[in-house]
Amino acid sequence: MLLKPIALSASTLPMDVLEQDKTNCKKIGPCGLGQKALYLNSFYIDRRYYIPYGSIQRVYKRIAMSKGGFTGKGMFATMSYLVVEYDNGKEKQCNFKFEQNVDLLLAELARIQPKIRLVSARSEQKLAEKAAQEAAAKKQVQLSPKAEALAEELGRCEQYLAAQPGFAEQMSSVAKRKRSGDRSAPHYKWVALALLVGALITLVWGGYSFFCGASGPLYILLIGMGLIFLFSALQVMPTAFRNKKELACQLADIQAQAQKLVDGYSHGSFPVPARYAHPVVLRRMKRVVEAGRADTAEAALEQVKQDLKALNADVQVEEWEYDEVVAIKPMFLLADYQ
Repeated sequence: MLLKPIALSASTLPMDVLEQDKTNCKKIGPCGLGQKALYLNSFYIDRRYYIPYGSIQRVYKRIAMSKGGFTGKGMFATMSYLVVEYDNGKEKQCNFKFEQNVDLLLAELARIQPKIRLVSARSEQKLAEKAAQEAAAKKQVQLSPKAEALAEELGRCEQYLAAQPGFAEQMSSVAKRKRSGDRSAPHYKWVALALLVGALITLVWGGYSFFCGASGPLYILLIGMGLIFLFSALQVMPTAFRNKKELACQLADIQAQAQKLVDGYSHGSFPVPARYAHPVVLRRMKRVVEAGRADTAEAALEQVKQDLKALNADVQVEEWEYDEVVAIKPMFLLADYQ
């Protein structure tokens, strides 16, 4: 182990246990999940710190909005963070480049450490209030036997999809990447090429200045600018795993997997097409039925579509709804809500 992780918590792991645990940890984004501890990044170095699971109280996602917060605007312009609360009051926030990696980490953490809470205290309170409101609303709405049976069936379908390891997260992340790739302007590759050329020029110039004995600030500035241009170019330019053809193949693969799950459902016909087979879609359909807004699966799905169409960057949302919308709206946009 070249760089020993630093313990953030009061409790630590023995050196031999720490070395083996970090070496074998599951790397997700800049963080990692070991058998004994959660590994967190610093601003520059991945998995620089660690906290044993026994010291962790909560791990959850935090979203920084472009305008306001979850009750403000700008719901799709976001930055994602992983927040860890430990030692009864301390907090560590880790920035993630891709939000889907935060979701994957939380899903895996829920599997290996089910006792750790995965929502903030504020969100926990909001969810309890929301559950109480839904329970009160259910008492006011008299559902027909047909609607009650449909709500139960939608709940079973939601659990069926949620029980498939990693399926929901992969379904969402592939749809997001495909949507992002489709919206990328063709001239971006020329921008990337220009950045790459600029990076090579400044790096060569910086290296030449260094060997010729130029002043320190000059070659440091040139090399720094070159690295900035290089990293920017790598993020913009297409790669073997980030181009429209590959993204289309990934979408076809996950939709084929979804079709197999839909076809393999053993309790009758599945209530949604495979392209919309996601636990959150079923959950929102169930809420529509329980609110008395629909009594058939087709009508419930149509109401979900209308609700999603109405949500845009100018609409106020709570944290729980943000998580639901960003998980499924790209799937509906790719299918043009058909």
